Amino acid sequence: MTTWTLPAPRDFQWKMKPPESAKTQFNILPNDSFELTIQHDPIKGVTPKMLDWWFRNIGGDMIYQGKSYPRYLVWHPIDHIHWSLEAPSPDGSIGAGSEFHIVEAFNANMDWLIDSIEHVEKLDETGIRLVLKKLGTEVFRLEHWFDPHPAGTLYRSRMQVGAENTFGMLIFQPLVRPFIFSEEMGYAWLRHNIEEVGNFEFFLPELYQREVVDKASPTGG
Repeated sequence: MTTWTLPAPRDFQWKMKPPESAKTQFNILPNDSFELTIQHDPIKGVTPKMLDWWFRNIGGDMIYQGKSYPRYLVWHPIDHIHWSLEAPSPDGSIGAGSEFHIVEAFNANMDWLIDSIEHVEKLDETGIRLVLKKLGTEVFRLEHWFDPHPAGTLYRSRMQVGAENTFGMLIFQPLVRPFIFSEEMGYAWLRHNIEEVGNFEFFLPELYQREVVDKASPTGG
């Protein structure tokens, strides 16, 4: 087991979007699963194509404000700790079928640490879906939808923690989930996700221009 620590905050002088910029809901489903949804403020200047590219290229470093940082640490300059590709897709690429290792601490609180390996069930220009299974049962699902918008992208999110079946009702929700994802963490995740989605506006258009558009031009930018 790796003992994680928060890296020093990256002071990019961003004003991250507040929770009230989005529409959120936190519901308890019939078998006590958590369902969290977010209708984000439109992401200005960011297209669904850029978002598809980003989730296939989170790894590695980038230059931002004149310094080199891991891309994942730029995405959220306070809460993000580590991202790595645990396994590629069957065809060797990064996309549907890959496994992402994600480590983050909501609101920079190490009591709310997430350290999980999540299966990428879907990834394209319409969105991404991540799932986690225990004993063959899905106990976590996070889906983001990307819809074109005049300003850029309309981004919607839904997370479910728990299983709406007998295993979830009798075992996972009462015995396991309280130790790995509390209701308090759920509300912290809503804020965290609103911030990181809003942060795309600050760095992704420039990164995509440099890494994709410029490199595809005859002069190489």
